[in-house]
Amino acid sequence: MSVTVELTYDMGKELGEFRFEIEGAATVEDALRKTRERFGSAGTRFDELSRVAAVAVNHVLMSHKQGRKTRLADGDTVTFVKAAAGG
Repeated sequence: MSVTVELTYDMGKELGEFRFEIEGAATVEDALRKTRERFGSAGTRFDELSRVAAVAVNHVLMSHKQGRKTRLADGDTVTFVKAAAGG
């Protein structure tokens, strides 16, 4: 099972990748763990950057689903979304 991960511009710029595929992620929690592992020693920096980003699955924020326990299916996209404010 393959899932696409899309990082925010800031995350991608700092970590060197903006979009990539991961295998075997059954839940959002798995996808977060596998993404962190992908960056090896930069995993700590990934943790810091991801704290200021929301996570969406197929364009729906995971907070509107089942949080980190949200199930993923083959072909899903997990996107990190940077919070924005204004009017």
